Amino acid sequence: MQRRQLIFSGRVQGVGFRFTAGNIASDLGLTGWVKNNLDGTVTMEVQGDSLKIYQLIKELKNDGYIEIEHIESCSKDIVDNESKFRTIY
Repeated sequence: MQRRQLIFSGRVQGVGFRFTAGNIASDLGLTGWVKNNLDGTVTMEVQGDSLKIYQLIKELKNDGYIEIEHIESCSKDIVDNESKFRTIY
């Protein structure tokens, strides 16, 4: 189990990124959150099995509308008792 903070840049706003990420993360049993940033990037904190986090990223990269140019990634502390993945508006 791990928690990662991911900052995505590219064509990641206005293309359903947060909705898609939320659906994939929930289907994979991951928890965390995703939000748009004022600079056009998207920040996500995601927690769960490392292979499932990798699968989430892979599926986002394969989406026809989303175009990820760069991902900044760092480890975060595990959040106890987090039960779902949510979108922050």
